[in-house]
Amino acid sequence: MAWVYLILAGILEIVWAFSMKQSEGFTRFGASAVTIVAMIASFALLSMSMRALPLGTAYTIWTGIGAVGAFVLGVIALGEQATPMRIFAAVLIVAGLVLMKLSAAD
Repeated sequence: MAWVYLILAGILEIVWAFSMKQSEGFTRFGASAVTIVAMIASFALLSMSMRALPLGTAYTIWTGIGAVGAFVLGVIALGEQATPMRIFAAVLIVAGLVLMKLSAAD
């Protein structure tokens, strides 16, 4: 279950990052509320995953899911640039996540 919690926490990190952008500096109530609720849920799930997973593994995977997910969502939903260098950087992050998962002794 620790990995399920961690993946859900990462997905919620993407949600709160996107909704924070949509909140326009916490000036829009709905997006601000989604941000805060998703943050709390993401942190709660991360902490639950850390009961069974090492700190380095859990935190790296959580931030990596959030970083790559926010990048992809930014490109798709917000029209941000998908330059070759940015795509390569995202690929490197995913490669790191795969290596971190493979090295986890769970």
